[in-house]
Amino acid sequence: MNIFVVTDAFAKPMAITVPPEGVESLNASSCGKCHTETYREWAGSMHASAWTDPYYQVDLIFDGNQQICINCHSPLQNQQENLVLGFRDKERFKPILKKNPDFDPELQKEGVTCVVCHLRSGVIIGPYSDTEAPHPTRFDPSMVDGIGVCRKCHVVSGNRWDTFFRIPPCGTVSEIREGQTTSIDCTGCHMPAVRRPLVEGWQDRQVRRHLWLGGHDKETVKNALQAELEIIKNKNTREATLTLTNTGADHFLPTGTPDRHLTALFSLTGPAGKIIKEKSYLLKRTIMWRPFIVDLWDTRLVKNTPEKFIFRWKSGLSDDSMLSVTVRYHLLDEKQRKKIGYQNTSPISYPVFEQSIPPSN
Repeated sequence: MNIFVVTDAFAKPMAITVPPEGVESLNASSCGKCHTETYREWAGSMHASAWTDPYYQVDLIFDGNQQICINCHSPLQNQQENLVLGFRDKERFKPILKKNPDFDPELQKEGVTCVVCHLRSGVIIGPYSDTEAPHPTRFDPSMVDGIGVCRKCHVVSGNRWDTFFRIPPCGTVSEIREGQTTSIDCTGCHMPAVRRPLVEGWQDRQVRRHLWLGGHDKETVKNALQAELEIIKNKNTREATLTLTNTGADHFLPTGTPDRHLTALFSLTGPAGKIIKEKSYLLKRTIMWRPFIVDLWDTRLVKNTPEKFIFRWKSGLSDDSMLSVTVRYHLLDEKQRKKIGYQNTSPISYPVFEQSIPPSN
């Protein structure tokens, strides 16, 4: 059984090979000459580093340079060294490749560049069409419906009977199903609205910031998580209850590859900081990959559903005792980091909630 279905959206790179009329090239720098603020935001985003991200590059090699991965991290035909002529298998995991004479290594480095989302049939699409741009434009509803072009790489598709594990290639937003009728607003969180001119000197209007902040941004995760700590005194024991609620993400928290997870650590210390007792909780989608693919359990936070985590200890501790509670967001599992040989230069986890209080002796 396959893990996922290679749909038309994933099977081949986008056949975009020439810029629209009035634009010099497919490179983001051409767009940035007029759309300076948007370009600046994109340049600092994970979309811009989709190809060059060091973790992705290591993981790509570890997984055998699968074409399916390349098609989302450098989606344009001219971004890829090879042309995809067809497939050797009906599942489309084994492409027939031929050297691409129009391969542009500089364009490849731009990852998910501007025209990936905004160029269709030689026309720049967006939320407006009444512009004086030097290139053709038209309004496209996918730019205003909240999920729009995001679904191509981030939303599950291909619900086929012989596919055991229905996730997109990287597992992003695996809990959202294609055709889901509930309101999903990707852009509302990841592309916050702002009033400014599309081009310097034009009128102000509502546009979207091209930031796509998510798991790599501490403040974004913190803003999506509500944490409350309460201590209850019993006769001979004390009890700390940590309540975590996903108040800010329409999807599970965390989402992304199954390696992403949250940990909640209770640590009780005595004199000189000596650890008396500890307990940790894991909030993760846990999958067994071998010898069969089995989705074992999922302890991630569902939208607006409080989850309680309890820590107990005996009363009568010294006055200098301290209870510390830390919730951390993990971009990557440490065992997986070692397995693929990723030598990270930036942290793969960070705290999103920290509180230390006397344990109410």
